[in-house]
Formats: sequence, structure tokens, C-alpha cells
Amino acid sequence: MRSSLTRRDLLAAGSGLAAAAALPALSGCSSLASADSDPDTLVVHTQLGTTAPGSPTYLAAVDGFREENPGVQVKNLVNGDDLGQVYETSRLARKEADVVMVNLYDKTLAWTDVGATVDVGPYLDEWGLRGRVLPAALADWTDDEGRLRAFPYFATNWPVAYNRALLDRAGVDEIPTTGDALIAAARRLRAKGLAPVTVGGNDWTGQKLMAQIIQTFLTEEEARHVYATGDFGGRGALRGIEYFTHLRDAGVFADKAQGLTSDSMTTQFNTGEAAIQSAMSSALAKVPEQVARHTEVGGWPLADGAAHEAPTVIRAQTLIGFWVSPNGVRKIEQVEKFLRFMYRPDTVARFVTESGRDMALRTDAVSTDFPLVGAAQRLGSEVSQVLLPDVYVPPAAAQPLITATSTSFTRGTSAARVRAALESAYRSA
Repeated sequence: MRSSLTRRDLLAAGSGLAAAAALPALSGCSSLASADSDPDTLVVHTQLGTTAPGSPTYLAAVDGFREENPGVQVKNLVNGDDLGQVYETSRLARKEADVVMVNLYDKTLAWTDVGATVDVGPYLDEWGLRGRVLPAALADWTDDEGRLRAFPYFATNWPVAYNRALLDRAGVDEIPTTGDALIAAARRLRAKGLAPVTVGGNDWTGQKLMAQIIQTFLTEEEARHVYATGDFGGRGALRGIEYFTHLRDAGVFADKAQGLTSDSMTTQFNTGEAAIQSAMSSALAKVPEQVARHTEVGGWPLADGAAHEAPTVIRAQTLIGFWVSPNGVRKIEQVEKFLRFMYRPDTVARFVTESGRDMALRTDAVSTDFPLVGAAQRLGSEVSQVLLPDVYVPPAAAQPLITATSTSFTRGTSAARVRAALESAYRSA
């Protein structure tokens, strides 16, 4: 494996010229300078630490680690959606953090291949932690070369939330399980001045929901091929696109969905303005109690001839993992202490009970204070699982796919134009 990330590698991995151009300006800033060379200071680059779900639990866990390991200091570097680019920039300066907490998506797909992070499989075995990880998580985090990109940690369950009180107000007697029933429900909801399905058609939430709907007529193997290659011309993919546009033009999605974001989506659902949303478990944990007590979770309604036996949900094990950098290898004893602590059953249980997180690790903990998260975890044969496409989409196509999503949620855009927009996202990949 190559030991460092070159500019050419970085650009090939999809980080773009912006990261390289920003290097001289950023190399002296606190986010890079704080990648401490002190062998007793472990630097963790994370998205947890502000308002991200699980942040209070994470910070409390770090405090607990410090108390038990007084000889090891932990310094957190916190970023949001820009974490990937900030990390890549710091790696170019050889000032990257020792451990990175981020999901497997877009830029991060290439990190292990280009030497920005290391294969952690040998450490997982050496430290006796493999048995703590769910088999599905090990599979999802392992690349085509057999390298384990990171220590799996957070998973996600992505069902559909239905506000039963709003459906009742509109005269919808049952949770829709078919496309026709969903269209009928949308008409009744609109007649009462309520938005049917709210979705962030201008960001990743819309991209995921559209991918879920397109998979209505795809087997898992077929879906993997479609999202790895960008070939949306097969019969199943075309039928899925047509199903999506049929639902869209029938008024299933909230007005001007192509301009909505994940924040506006959750606001509409959590305030009772919309009756339905496709929500990952971290969003379900934030549904206020007065709405949650009237909410049921299920799957996305199917159409005739679907490849699945029940309404669909997305489940994935790749929401957050602990990546080890080349700098981290130099502090591997401290990394081991930290990872052992974070993998402990009592630490893992806290994320479930205190934050309502789904975990990629084995745990008996139950999200009793987060009823919708718990209900989603209990969904069984009444739903079918489809792929989260993130680990199959080439990094260079990830952001263009979101742009294509906004076009696709614009009412009146033909199925042919939707297909063209999706396939064009792959041309630079």
C-alpha cells in the first residue's frame, strides 16, 4: 500500500482542485496545526461534537476515556459536511488527525486505496474485536481488495414515517402499501391543506429516496450494477424511473420538493405540516414526542410487478466508522486504547439508549426513549430491504447525482430526461 496521499491521487479521488489550492492557506490554521505530534495526544477528527445526533454521548464517552487513561490526551477536531475535504487537505500537509470518524461515501471511498488511511483489518484481529462487529458491517466496510477501511461503528435504519393523526384527519384509513394507495392518500391530504411526502429534493435525502424508488423493480444484484456503472437503461431501472415520475406528477411529493433540503423536510414533518417522510434513524430520534406518539414506521409503497415482496426500507452499516491515518499508525498504542474503549459493550449501549443511534456492533441495548427508532429496528417481514447506493457510486459521481436529483423532482421532467440526468452524473467518473 502506498504510504502517502499525493496531489494526483487526491484529485483522482475526487477532492477537486479546491482542496489542493486551499493547502497553503490552511496549512497554518488551527485545524491542521492541532494534529499534534505529541505521542501522548490522540487527535480525533469527527463530525460529533456540535448538534450531530450522538454528540453529547460521544463527548461524555471521551471524558470517560480520559478519566480511565490519564496518560493519554484526546483532542477533538470537529467539522460538518466538509470533514472529508478538510481531512484530505491536512493529509497533504502531513498534519492529519490520527483517527477520523466519518461515513463511507463520496471522497472517503478512495482513502484506503490511495494511502490516506490504512487497512485496519489486522488491528481488528490483533485486538480481538472482530467478534464485536456485525457480519454485514464487516462486508460493507471491506473494499474489493479485501481491506477493511475503518472500524465500523454507527449503522442506520431508513424506514418511512407516517403521521397517523394526519392520515386520519384526511380520511386515510390504512398506511399505504401500494403506489395507487399512496396517490389516493396524497390527494386526500392535499384536500386538507397538508403536504403528502416531504423530501429534500435538493440534497442527499432526495437522492436516497429516489434511489429507493428506482430499486422497486431491481434485485439487489441488479441495483448494485446500476449504481456502480450508471447504466439506468435496463428494463428494471427504466420501470423504476417511470414509477418515480408517475408518483411525482400525481402530487405525492410536497410542493416544490426540488428546492427542499433535509432541514426543511424534517421541519415539515416534525411540525405536522407533512404526513410522510423517508427518515433515517437519526431523524426519527428527533421527532418530537407529540408527533412521535401518532407516528408509525413502515416501508415505501410498491407498484405492480415489483421485485420485492413488501414495501421497502434502506438499511446500511456504513454511517460512521473509525478510520486510522498514517499519523495514527505512529500512535497505534493510543489508538488501540481508544478503540477498545469505544467498542466496549457499555460504551456502545450508551449511544443506543442516550442518542437513539443504530450500531454496526453487537449490542443488547434498546432505544426505549426513542420509540420510532425502536419500532424501525423491530420491522421484519413486513418490509423488504434495498441497497444504500453510497458504497457503489463512484466518488466523482456522488455530488453530480444530487444535482440530478433536483432536476428529477421537478414536476413535468420526463422519465427520459431523468435517466439522462442520472447517467450524465457518471460521465466524469
